[in-house]
Amino acid sequence: MTYQPPVRDHIFILADILNIDQYGDLPGFADAPMDVVSQIIEESGKFTAEVLAPLNAVGDKEGCHWFPDHTVATPKGFKEAYAQLVEGGWPALGAEPAYGGQGLPHVINLSFTEMCSSANMAFGMYPGLTHGAYSAILAGGTQDQKDLYLPKLASGQWGGTMNLTEPHCGTDLGLLRTKAVPQADGSYKISGTKIWISGGEHDLAENIVHLVLARIEGAPEGVRGISLFIVPKFLPDSEGKPGARNGVYCDGLEEKMGIHGNATCVMRHEEATGWLVGTENQGLRIMFVMMNEARIGVGLQGIAQAEAAYQAAAAFAKDRLQGRSLTGPKNPEGPADPIIVHPDVRRMLMDSRAIIEAGRTFLFWTAMHGDLAHSHPDEAVRQKAGDYMALMTPVLKGYLTDRGLKVCSDALQIHGGSGFTEHFPASQYMRDVRISLIYEGTNGVQALDLVGRKLAADGGRAVMSFFAEIDAFVAAHGEDLILKPFVEGLDAAKVQLQDGTMWLMQNGLANPDNAGAASTDYMHLFGLTALAYMWAKIALVAQTKIAAGDTDPFFANKLVIGRYYLQRILPDAASHLAKLKSGSELMMALPADAF
Repeated sequence: MTYQPPVRDHIFILADILNIDQYGDLPGFADAPMDVVSQIIEESGKFTAEVLAPLNAVGDKEGCHWFPDHTVATPKGFKEAYAQLVEGGWPALGAEPAYGGQGLPHVINLSFTEMCSSANMAFGMYPGLTHGAYSAILAGGTQDQKDLYLPKLASGQWGGTMNLTEPHCGTDLGLLRTKAVPQADGSYKISGTKIWISGGEHDLAENIVHLVLARIEGAPEGVRGISLFIVPKFLPDSEGKPGARNGVYCDGLEEKMGIHGNATCVMRHEEATGWLVGTENQGLRIMFVMMNEARIGVGLQGIAQAEAAYQAAAAFAKDRLQGRSLTGPKNPEGPADPIIVHPDVRRMLMDSRAIIEAGRTFLFWTAMHGDLAHSHPDEAVRQKAGDYMALMTPVLKGYLTDRGLKVCSDALQIHGGSGFTEHFPASQYMRDVRISLIYEGTNGVQALDLVGRKLAADGGRAVMSFFAEIDAFVAAHGEDLILKPFVEGLDAAKVQLQDGTMWLMQNGLANPDNAGAASTDYMHLFGLTALAYMWAKIALVAQTKIAAGDTDPFFANKLVIGRYYLQRILPDAASHLAKLKSGSELMMALPADAF
């Protein structure tokens, strides 16, 4: 079974749930009427299914190869596929027209990115990180830096990375040791070692632009003294073309559990020439532009791998014969029934679809708010949209990757012993998705960020706005008999999330360990509520279509899956609320040496 991009579902979300045509007078959206967007999505599906998906297993089995001259070769076929990616203009979808981009809304680019990640997660990381580097320079670079680097990054002609982690520090970037020494010409000499650098060296692009966090001599200790630098692999010459080799080298590749087709590098900066981005000691602020974009992209990876794994599991379940249905043979002419007749197999498949379809809607809904935060003329709309982006990012990253791993695990389970072998794709999806819970800030860190920073920001304005939006939806549709289970389920989940929020406000400040102990359960409670809201939105559109006489089973199926979510998944909200309110006392009771 090969990956089939969910083109119909993407178009449904953009056209019917988000109704992006209503924003046709805004920058970006004006060039993206739904008929054009539909064509883009259909072509995205063809490219990812026909060019990238066939290379997924190749990349997994072959991996990348490091050579003593510090170069890296990507798996067979990757270089040719990347050339097709660039030639097709895919990296430029969401980039600014001033720098050669197509200027489309980020939510449209997200659609392509999901399909790219489902088809070949390891490959998709190369252009994904490049776009992150583009965004960071766009946000903090000088005009000269933008003019030099952005057109090449936007097109994919040059690649991009972010160099944060060092051998002795990961999340705690305040401990970094990489140093930057000012030079007379305004540049800096960068020296230090960075590890786990995705796409740090490869043969796909003619140059690689590293964004490097380092400390200028004499800068304050901790995060207050971190600056950001552009450190290209090849120094641009007077015409902006790759010139002399810079002092940045790949000293080796990591042997990893998954994403073998992506080069995860140890990078050595040996008095490499770099240029400051923004002002001194403000590196983290600019880098967070790239990191926040990456966190949404990682949440997307959770859904993307879940989609591919679900498809493989559903195909296997319809083909694999074993046992008979509990209610009598469903394949009487054959020796056994396909395993899809068994309720427990259906449970895993339905769980998967209930999470994937609402999770994708949640991603697109949030990404659209990111577009509105940048382009809407109304300051109040921009503020609310920006609040939502900040609040939802850790939920998207943490909750959707946790659930994405569960979907991939269930897909492997449906395959049975076959899933544990390398003859079927289930094991690769399981191995590849696992990193999504770890990088760009572990899910535990995302949960802490949610309860420790995002909830309290601006006096809780963002979460209160979210509660008010749900209340308005419940009030508007509470009398609709068809929607009643969706409205009641959403309202109950919102009450529980509000209860958990108030508990944190009352108990987290008094004892910060209470906030830490509750954080993961709170993040899951938030995710469950957000997906309940998405299912309510989906159900509203589906029921409207059905009432208008549309007999397409696509819409009736949405209502079935949504009701399944309400019955079988949303009840977990009560469990998470109970656990988060139990506090930290027993969690912290044992002395460290008792472990």
